[in-house]
Amino acid sequence: MGSRTRINPLMSDKLPDSKILGHESVEPGQSHDELDHSPPPLHNPAVHQSTAARPLTGKVDRQDRYFATDDIGLNKQVLGTHAPDYVDLDVKPVLSIIEDILKHCKSLDTVHEAQVPPHSETYEMSFQNAHYDAEIVQLLAHPINKISWEIICKIAAGGESHSAAIGLLEALSNYSWDAKVVITFAAFSVSYGEFWLVEHFQVKNPLAKDIAALKDLPETVEHNQEMRKKFEAVFNLLQAVQTVTRIIIKFKELPTQYINRDSPEMATATAHIPTTVYWIIRSILACASILLNLVGSGHEYITSTSESWEILSLANKLSHMYEHLQTQLEILNGIIEANKRNEQFAALKKLFETLHIDNMKILRAIIRAREDQMPIFDGTRKITERLEVLRRKYVLLLITDLDLPHEELNILHLIYNQNSMRHEYEVLWLPIVDQATSMSLTQERQFFDLRGSMPWYSVDHPSLVDPVAIRYIREIWNFIHMPILVVLDPQGRVSNVNALPVMWIWGSLAFPFTKERELGLWRESTWNIDLLADSIDPRTQEWINDNKTICLYGGEDIDWIRKFTSTARSIANTLQFPLEMIYVGKSNPKDKVRRCHEIIDRERLSHIFSLKDYYDYVWYFWVRLGSMWNSKIQHGMTVETDKIMQEILTMLTYDGSEQGWAVFSRGKHDMTKGKGDILLTVFDNFGKWGQRVDHPDKFVPVLDEEITGLHPEHHCNRLILPGNTGYIPETVVCSDCGRIMDKYVMYRCCTD
Repeated sequence: MGSRTRINPLMSDKLPDSKILGHESVEPGQSHDELDHSPPPLHNPAVHQSTAARPLTGKVDRQDRYFATDDIGLNKQVLGTHAPDYVDLDVKPVLSIIEDILKHCKSLDTVHEAQVPPHSETYEMSFQNAHYDAEIVQLLAHPINKISWEIICKIAAGGESHSAAIGLLEALSNYSWDAKVVITFAAFSVSYGEFWLVEHFQVKNPLAKDIAALKDLPETVEHNQEMRKKFEAVFNLLQAVQTVTRIIIKFKELPTQYINRDSPEMATATAHIPTTVYWIIRSILACASILLNLVGSGHEYITSTSESWEILSLANKLSHMYEHLQTQLEILNGIIEANKRNEQFAALKKLFETLHIDNMKILRAIIRAREDQMPIFDGTRKITERLEVLRRKYVLLLITDLDLPHEELNILHLIYNQNSMRHEYEVLWLPIVDQATSMSLTQERQFFDLRGSMPWYSVDHPSLVDPVAIRYIREIWNFIHMPILVVLDPQGRVSNVNALPVMWIWGSLAFPFTKERELGLWRESTWNIDLLADSIDPRTQEWINDNKTICLYGGEDIDWIRKFTSTARSIANTLQFPLEMIYVGKSNPKDKVRRCHEIIDRERLSHIFSLKDYYDYVWYFWVRLGSMWNSKIQHGMTVETDKIMQEILTMLTYDGSEQGWAVFSRGKHDMTKGKGDILLTVFDNFGKWGQRVDHPDKFVPVLDEEITGLHPEHHCNRLILPGNTGYIPETVVCSDCGRIMDKYVMYRCCTD
């Protein structure tokens, strides 16, 4: 005799298959995804009438669809059942028990074929490792038992599932949303667990066999494929219930110190939780209905098509609700993280404003490391060290990204090794990288190559620089891309936000690199060859000491360079005084400057910097001029009142032109300078003024008189100012004619 579908006598008045949970029956050829998952209208008398399936058209967000299609009145009705009067309960211990029950039930289903004893080592270990909060379990035991009977009674009494779900929500009205779900879930889990215990032991335990006989339960072992398929779908739906329940609890656990529960963001994110709770309870009721239908069905119960689709449809619906809630949770977590960072940022700002006995709190706030960790690397000894090696020292924080210009690194290396006061301070490199993404292999190589070439301290890895400190460095110290050198005194106070300009100008002489020390050095300084050339080449200091005439010249017109150097040497030979000439190129030393260096060296036109390092020294000469300009600006000095600034502007004007230029000096005070065309004109007129130079010491003063007295009728001067000071003077006077220069905006890409 073929099997027949049996109806539970307690459920004889339940809804037709096509109306279960408000879902429509599947028409031939219609996919399950085309079903309208809306609940039935709450007060529509036609709720039990089937409607035609409506296929979706156009592009609709799948998550929004699962909420948008809900009856507008559903959310209001669900909210109408909610009147919490309990203090928030931590229901996670109860949920953990539920998850254990589901896991063990799944294991019982799985071990049928292998006949693994239920009290195996795995079960024993699981039981021993279960640590439950007895207090909360005891507190909820009564409502769980009560709701368990409510579920049985509502299913046994028949009626439609919407009313049953609303009835359960009303019974749980004084609990929070997460507690409603967990209590209902726990109530079902008790029945679910009892079913599997009886089913599993009925073949070997007389008590279980008698209970199974009275319930007329089917023997799943004998009907393995049919029952396994049925319970696999139920288990998948319960897994969906478990997953969505977990995420609802996460909303309640969000830290209130970083987000207000009454904030608009929270209200938006949690708006669909009541509806989600409703659908979770509907899902639990659907699973409970299948369990109850098995009672008295023996071997003959077969799940109807609509009942199977119901389980799949609910699992699909909960899946999309989970995706929506997950998205909202991520938004809230983003807000929380931002608020955390803002709080940490404010704390770091306050830390920098507070007086400390040493610099350790500041350094530990910048570099995050465990107590036992050695987070800095000694570039000289090639070992890692604790932060304590920097305690109560002046610490110069070299802050760069991984694209540190090699010329800056090389010149810093030079200054660091030459410093006579090196024992007074330490340099610590802080590489700034985007910590939101992992460093690439190329970046890793860049970092280790740079770290290996530095003789000072470095962080052992860029990830050790605290993200909040990086924000502080960018927002307060205004680091963007160009390297800066922040000076911390022994107590961790910032004594200079960027000491690189003063380092370029005076090196260790500027220690302790404070603004007061910088201003004092300017008061002691005058415009002379010592200030202009300083230690860019050790030969210049020897020439100054030997009282030789020194000529620094630049430009990239090799024809002018040939004519100028040969004429200058001819005049020096005629007047019989030693002349030392050195080529300093241009501030943007590209290929033309390199070719000039090679030709000057090959034809022995003058001294040059080492061909190997020419770029570094040329860059250093011009960056010192720019640093002088920046330093003067920061101290409020102006071109109109400051002689040195006037001279710097003239030098920068020379560099902005296409032709050459030169500066002549003898000793530390006599100086003159001129553009290329004027100098050649003056040299051509040597016969008219040469006889006035009756002593080598008079060459520079007489040359200055000739240059000053020559005013060309037409000239075109251009000036390029260092742009990283944030200050551009309103007016600049032409160094040739004294008129105010026109101001333009220039964008330059020079590839030579």
